[in-house]
Amino acid sequence: MKNKDLLSAFEAVLFASGEPMSIERFAQIFEISPDEVIEIMDELSQKLSKNNSATEILRLENMYQLATKTEFAPYIKKAFDIKRKTPLSSAALEVLAVVAYNQPVTKAFIEQVRGVDCSGVVTTLIEKGLIEERGRLELPGKPLLYGTTKNFLRCFELNDLNGLPPLPKNEGDNADIAEQLELVAKEEYEA
Repeated sequence: MKNKDLLSAFEAVLFASGEPMSIERFAQIFEISPDEVIEIMDELSQKLSKNNSATEILRLENMYQLATKTEFAPYIKKAFDIKRKTPLSSAALEVLAVVAYNQPVTKAFIEQVRGVDCSGVVTTLIEKGLIEERGRLELPGKPLLYGTTKNFLRCFELNDLNGLPPLPKNEGDNADIAEQLELVAKEEYEA
């Protein structure tokens, strides 16, 4: 397959999937190495950018997804009559920050950090697809462990968790982790 055809085939697979696809899956489909997949995705991303396409390639850890550029969101919302959803509360951002920076964590750990019950907020974040269950801790009662999702990375425009801003080094600093997380959030994030 010629390089042009390969780029088009990759774009077609991304478009048809509608979901993030792993580098390994692309390597299987096209019978090439993971390094070649990364090179092709970089080339496809440049092609879309050069052609002023309305779509772009998102990299989410070891996965890729085809998405519309954020600048077109207002038109898409209008076209599909998407109702504005409630933005995340400060409590939800705090819980999300605790999970993002410390995962995997138990609900008890989150509550210890925040000092209040977090059951409702954790449930809301799971429903919004921002955190998920990641197994159980091997302690009495086997409490659930929580971590962030690929949707979290997509919503906060992160390639991976290394993109989170660093936490303050001095405990005397008044900045809390929720404020740090808000720095990477989209201005009008709606989950």
